[in-house]
Amino acid sequence: MNYIRSSALFTEAEKVIPGGVNSPVRAFKAVGGTPIFIKEAKGAYLIDEDNNQYIDYINSWGPMILGHAFKPVVDAVVEKTKKGTSFGTPTEIETQIAALAVAMVPNIEMIRFVNSGTEACMSAVRLARGFTGKDKIIKFAGCYHGHSDSFLIQAGSGAVTFGSPNSPGVTDGTAKDTLLAAYNNIENVKQIIEANKNEIACIILEPVAGNMGCIPPKNNFLKQLREVCDANNILLIFDEVMTGFRLAKGGAQELYTIKADIVCFGKVIGGGLPVGAFAANKEIMSCLAPLGPVYQAGTLSGNPLAMAAGLAMLQELNKDAEIYNRLAEKTEYLHKGITKVLNQNNIIHTINRIGSMISVHFAEGEVLDFKTSAEGNNDTFKKFFHGMLNEGIYIAPSAFETWFITDALTYTDLDKTIRAVDTVAKTL
Repeated sequence: MNYIRSSALFTEAEKVIPGGVNSPVRAFKAVGGTPIFIKEAKGAYLIDEDNNQYIDYINSWGPMILGHAFKPVVDAVVEKTKKGTSFGTPTEIETQIAALAVAMVPNIEMIRFVNSGTEACMSAVRLARGFTGKDKIIKFAGCYHGHSDSFLIQAGSGAVTFGSPNSPGVTDGTAKDTLLAAYNNIENVKQIIEANKNEIACIILEPVAGNMGCIPPKNNFLKQLREVCDANNILLIFDEVMTGFRLAKGGAQELYTIKADIVCFGKVIGGGLPVGAFAANKEIMSCLAPLGPVYQAGTLSGNPLAMAAGLAMLQELNKDAEIYNRLAEKTEYLHKGITKVLNQNNIIHTINRIGSMISVHFAEGEVLDFKTSAEGNNDTFKKFFHGMLNEGIYIAPSAFETWFITDALTYTDLDKTIRAVDTVAKTL
């Protein structure tokens, strides 16, 4: 494909934007080459500045569950824009989307809107600390909760040691309160709790990991986490920025019938506009200002454009009884097709899938945590990524990102994707 204009635009962007991008993964550093600049999208397709068309499996990293430029969402934003874009005051539409979200998601009574998933997770942890009066948190290697200081932590020398910062600018003082555990390993979690008795405020995780590829919970991991939290007076936080309203109307809590104490949202809940949210029962949420002492605020939180987009999206999902079955069936169809052609071409791989999330790991054996995900062949992934791009299939430019399926995809699109995998596999 011709990427002349994208290359020129990237050169210009590098002069005024660090790395030429406003979010690092977009820079193609993990796969090499020049990032593609998109000018428009519709349904399941992206069109770049060189007029190349792609079947899209990123879908703005998740929110475009019904496809790009989905008419009810676009119409809602356009109409709301005509009446003003932001007021810095309460609006009725905030209550409308809050009531709908609370009705759709089990085990929450109140919700507060913010501007991003990062902000939602950061605020949820602050709330957990304020509610429990404890300082330490447990997170899992490979689970991404945004770029707040508390979350940019890597493993120490042992399973129960303090974390160490893996980004300059994160202080050792912040890092010492973040304890790192292995995903899908309940014994590791119990060890950490035992070594930090009565000091841990919360455990935060993606109930289905999406930032080390798609990795579902195994062997009743979520149920066991719930039990260990109850036994030790620790709050359980589900980061459902990816899974919320995507895996089910009620997200992972509904899918796995596990109750979290605090739930974080983003992506789908904003209908493609910048939105995050966190929610819990009334007792926990009442600790937030102005009701309680835990402070959180945002000038553009609950702005009418974002609320209009999110409300339109949730209304569509809430009234479509078959949406999640359709998405799961399409994802399963893609899974089976890719498995068949990769096996025929003798390509070592593992595919993980749940609902409308799927990822191809070029690794032997089961991929169930960050360690096993990192053992995948990244050189193979790089070739696969660029091969798929040249075939008109746009997947995430990183081996550690899930693919997101949209209802706008047709089975013709899925068949084209499977044929592209077959073509590319012959070159690997």
